Amino acid sequence: MAKTSLPIVLILSGPNLNLLGQRQPEIYGTATLDDHMNRAEQTAAKLGFEVESLVAQSAGELVTAIHNARSRCAAIIINPGALTHFAWSLSDALATFSGPIIEVHLSNPATRESWRHESVIAPVASGSIAGFGAHGYTLALNAVATLLADKK
Repeated sequence: MAKTSLPIVLILSGPNLNLLGQRQPEIYGTATLDDHMNRAEQTAAKLGFEVESLVAQSAGELVTAIHNARSRCAAIIINPGALTHFAWSLSDALATFSGPIIEVHLSNPATRESWRHESVIAPVASGSIAGFGAHGYTLALNAVATLLADKK
């Protein structure tokens, strides 16, 4: 996508999300990460945003992306996958970001194994969206639009 002057929303995806569509479709659905990102880009365009996305297999890659987003991106949407539950480095990095942060989960961690119930991301996020499957990223982008409009 060509660079524009539109506000940038960075969408970060954590470990194993590159396997969406193949990994546990009964939980995560059959849509691939590319399917989710294509839908997000379409939604973002309607809302007047540009989307940048990154899928990373380690917390360190995500921390670097968050650092690089500071003062460059308007918002961050993050699906940290299993890093949600223990990656304090992500929490610390996100706490340095001044724009809206939306935590997204395709499944609802609260209805799954007990170790998934705690999020170290939620305390630094503007909000969390969980359990809406393929609609999660669309809901997150609409939340970003609302939060940014409220800041004006």
